[in-house]
Amino acid sequence: MKSLKHGKGISVSVENITPFGIWLYIREKEYFLSYKDYPYFKDQTLGSIQNVQLLHGYHLYWPDLDIDLEIDNLENPEKYPLQFKTNIHLTKKSSGRRVASF
Repeated sequence: MKSLKHGKGISVSVENITPFGIWLYIREKEYFLSYKDYPYFKDQTLGSIQNVQLLHGYHLYWPDLDIDLEIDNLENPEKYPLQFKTNIHLTKKSSGRRVASF
């Protein structure tokens, strides 16, 4: 992987992709996004992870993955619970279709 040099013209770059997560460089700061905390990045292609944009100075967007994160999510993760809980259970009807029940 060829990485970009840090500089004033670079607002966001993917510095490294490891088996454990992703290292981002955003406005002179480094952030680590572990796959445990950000599972939607796991098993994605290198190109789709590297295609990240910084919008409005605080909003990260991966257009190939349709993922949005604000920098505040990375700096203050305790304010943003990352676990999704649901009461939906799939049941199988006699027709063989799966139907959600709440």
